[in-house]
Amino acid sequence: MFFTRFASTLSYRPGSQNAKADALSRMYDTEERSMDPTPILPASCLVAPVVWELDADIERALRTEPTPPQCPAGRLYVPSAVRDRLIYWAHTSPSSGHPGIGRTVRCLSGKYWWSTLAKDVRVYVSSCSVCAQCKAPRHLPRGRLQPLPVPQRPCSHLSVDFLTDLPPSQGNTTILVVVDRFSKSCRLLPLPGLPTALQTAEALFTHVLPEDIVSDRGPQFTSRVWRAFMERLGVSVSLTSGFHPESNGQVGRVNQDVGRFLRSYYQDRPGERTAFIPWAEMAQNSLRHSSTNSSPFQCVLGYQPVLAPW
Repeated sequence: MFFTRFASTLSYRPGSQNAKADALSRMYDTEERSMDPTPILPASCLVAPVVWELDADIERALRTEPTPPQCPAGRLYVPSAVRDRLIYWAHTSPSSGHPGIGRTVRCLSGKYWWSTLAKDVRVYVSSCSVCAQCKAPRHLPRGRLQPLPVPQRPCSHLSVDFLTDLPPSQGNTTILVVVDRFSKSCRLLPLPGLPTALQTAEALFTHVLPEDIVSDRGPQFTSRVWRAFMERLGVSVSLTSGFHPESNGQVGRVNQDVGRFLRSYYQDRPGERTAFIPWAEMAQNSLRHSSTNSSPFQCVLGYQPVLAPW
C-alpha cells in the first residue's frame, strides 16, 4: 500500500550489481565492549602518598638498623622504630577497615617482614578500642549465673578447699579450709599433706555432718570413694565449673585472709606456723562479716567473744 503512491517499477538486479543496497540490508556488527567500569582515579593514587611516606621512614630507619640476613627475599624489613606506625596504618586505614588479626597480618606480610610481625599485630588488634566498640560479638550467648542456694541453718551447706605447699611446720604442709555458708564461720584443719578422699572425709566429718558440700574438681572430690561416702551419708556434692574457681568464692576469700594472717605472724618463726592456725581461725570467726553484719561466732553461739589481751 505504501509503494502504490509512487510511480515506480520493481525489477530484479543481482547483488553484485546492487552493492549499495546490499550493504544497507546487512546487520551492522558492533564491537563487544567490556562492561567493567574503568576508575577515574586508581586506588594507588589515593593510598600511594601514605605508603611512600612510610617507605621513606623505613629507609631512614634502616640506616641505623640494617636488614638482618634472615629476612626473606622480596620483602622489606621494618625496623622497630616504624613498626607501630605501620601496623596502625595497615589496621586503621579506610582502605583496610579495621580487619581482624589474620587479615592484618596478611596485609602486611605480603610486602613487609620482621620476626615478631604476627605477635605485634595480635597485641595491637586485641587492644584496639574501635574494634572493641564496633565489632559484633561472635561467641555464643553466655548462660545465666546460677547462685548457690541460701542455707537456712548453720553447718548445713559447706564450702571446702585446701591451702597447699606451705612450709613444713610440725610435720604439716597443708590446711583443709571448711567454711559454713550460713554463718561464714571457718574451720582450719592442719594436715601433713594432700589427703586422699577417705582421709578428707574422716577429717571433715569428725566435726560436722552437712547437707551439701561445694568443692573444686580436685581428685579427692571426684573419686568414687568420695561420691560413695557422700551418697551413703545422704550428703549432696556440688562441684565448681572447670576453670571457674569463683563458683566457690567464699572459701577462696577465707584462703586469702588466712594466708595473710599466717604470713603476718610466722614469717620470723616459720616452724611455728601450726601453732598460729587456731589463732587464725579465732580471728576469722570473731570479725564482723559484711553480708551478715555479725561475726560468725555471734551467728552460731549468739554472743561476741572477748578479744585476747595481747
